[in-house]
Amino acid sequence: MSRCMCLEDLEKLTLVSDPKVSPDGIYTVFTVTKPSIKDNRYYSRLWILDNESLEYEQITTGPSDHSPEWSLDGRKIAFISRRTFKEDEPGAEIWLLDIERRLEPKQIFKTDRQVSNLRWSPDNRRLLFIMPVGDIEQDVKVIEDIPVWFNGKGFVYSIRNHIFILDTYTGDTWGIIKGDYDVKYAEWSKDGGSIAYVAVENRLKPYISDIHIYNLKDEEDVKLTDSKMYIFDLAWSPDDKLIAFRGKDLKYGLSTHNKLWTINISSCEVRLLTDIDRDINNAMNSDVRGPSSARSIQWYRDYIYFPVAWGGEVHLYRVNLEGGPEPYIAGEFTVEDFSVFKGFTILTLMNSVKPPEIYVYRDGDLRQVTSFNKYLLDELNLIKHEKFVFKASDGVEVEGWILKPCKFKDNERYPAILYIHGGPATTYGEGFIHEFHVLSGEGYVVIYVNPRGSTGYSQAFRDIRGRYGGRDYMDLMEALDYVLSKYNYIDGERLGVTGGSYGGFMTNWIIGHTDRFKAAVTQRSIVNWISDYGTTDIGFYFNEDQIAGGFGRHYWDNKWFEKYWSQSPLKYVGNVTTPLLIIHSMEDYRCWLDQALQLFTALKVRGIPAKMILFPKENHDLSRKGKPKHRIRRIKEIVGWFNKYLKEPL
Repeated sequence: MSRCMCLEDLEKLTLVSDPKVSPDGIYTVFTVTKPSIKDNRYYSRLWILDNESLEYEQITTGPSDHSPEWSLDGRKIAFISRRTFKEDEPGAEIWLLDIERRLEPKQIFKTDRQVSNLRWSPDNRRLLFIMPVGDIEQDVKVIEDIPVWFNGKGFVYSIRNHIFILDTYTGDTWGIIKGDYDVKYAEWSKDGGSIAYVAVENRLKPYISDIHIYNLKDEEDVKLTDSKMYIFDLAWSPDDKLIAFRGKDLKYGLSTHNKLWTINISSCEVRLLTDIDRDINNAMNSDVRGPSSARSIQWYRDYIYFPVAWGGEVHLYRVNLEGGPEPYIAGEFTVEDFSVFKGFTILTLMNSVKPPEIYVYRDGDLRQVTSFNKYLLDELNLIKHEKFVFKASDGVEVEGWILKPCKFKDNERYPAILYIHGGPATTYGEGFIHEFHVLSGEGYVVIYVNPRGSTGYSQAFRDIRGRYGGRDYMDLMEALDYVLSKYNYIDGERLGVTGGSYGGFMTNWIIGHTDRFKAAVTQRSIVNWISDYGTTDIGFYFNEDQIAGGFGRHYWDNKWFEKYWSQSPLKYVGNVTTPLLIIHSMEDYRCWLDQALQLFTALKVRGIPAKMILFPKENHDLSRKGKPKHRIRRIKEIVGWFNKYLKEPL
């Protein structure tokens, strides 16, 4: 007999991620992660898939193995781990596994810093990686730069990310980048003579990044781009003459869609390859993702492969230099990580009722390979959400979804929760969200909408710079009106609202502008754009662009002050009558703790029912990557708050 999903099912979920096909196409290595509530941690191990027989087995013991990379001869796998560290001790290790002999892996590098962007050289001997350099003072901090801190990283004012090379034969390690660059991404050229990398040169403008080429023989560094774009990652062409890169030209500020471009190594000529009115990105909301180092753009033979956000789905597209972009793998699902090879592609997919698993796409046929979550899913009665589309008051179509209660009965009416995503440039749709199914199991209708500002739609739909709390608020309220008129099983007198980050901002905004909700929960939220500007990792440029409507529009200039304040929910706190639960992480540097404190204090002074839950040693990613016990406690508090005001007699 099937049952509803519950909180504790978090540790029964298996998070499958990061498939990498071997250079000869015989195997695929991938990462399998299990949350443990008892141990309050995540266990990650590497598995290997035989691409012909489709049989798979575990090849490392963990407990924290991830980011696998094949040597180009297919004989070795390098990966990042933390096997010799204590739980709270900072640092990372690089390990080497001989895949032919299947011996125990050996450690070849250890540091007290984070390590990322692991890449093999074509000679199968050297490893490239990115690592922070600089001193972090543990006691007195002397700060002369911003950002002071960064979410998930801590204090970064004296830190820059540089490229390092590790000789796997000798263990020698050396850096190749000098100066004030902050490297974001790097790749070897196909001939191994150069490294292309993306770097930020001006910390006051971290939204400007450039592509550089470093010639290893001459130790010469050449900048290819002209400091006018926000570039994320890149891929070399097979002949090393071009580089494809994903980025935005900032025509619409930070709201500009990501597009795919190429740059000629010799002439520095930049060419736009994709002019589709959609974002080349996967910003789907989900809380069941494992660690990933997968490449978001891959140049394999004649085609470049990349994700495209398409409404509530994420598709895999491809493009060659002669033709336009075309869908490659598309459907009612979200393409997560992918690895392309001749004749087939290995990828992870998920939808709203199925967590990510490994799939193979071959000859037009998409086949599921792994079934790590089968036994759990067989136990559960997971409700498939229902999509709705309505025309907003300005005539634009807006998409949303309804998730019914797990034990739905036709003759009953149910309380409902409007759940608002963060970003705002993220999206809802075919992402699996454990929390939504728990709320469904608790007897709630969950309503989630992609209002203006969401990604997955047109550029005009996404761009709400300077208009937060305007058209987006109207979309959400009109969506609620629509579902109340269409679905008579929703009790319009028992409505709750919640969301995190931008969704927390919008929750705060809503309760300052309407009293139609009986309870609200705001999470990792913004309440004051003025104080947020100077206390968070991205506020000093994000707020200028998104709230004031353009870079360089400072709140201390009188002509822009009211713009910041008028879009701050704190301005309208005197209107709030809705009981509010505030959830915040104490190391959230994206939306700092002062936001929660300002709102809580104002509501307590006014006598409005309010409670604040603070999570120590957690950051902005609590709901997705926080410690399992904290993730469970967080959802318990949300459910308890809504039960108190939407279910229990007042």
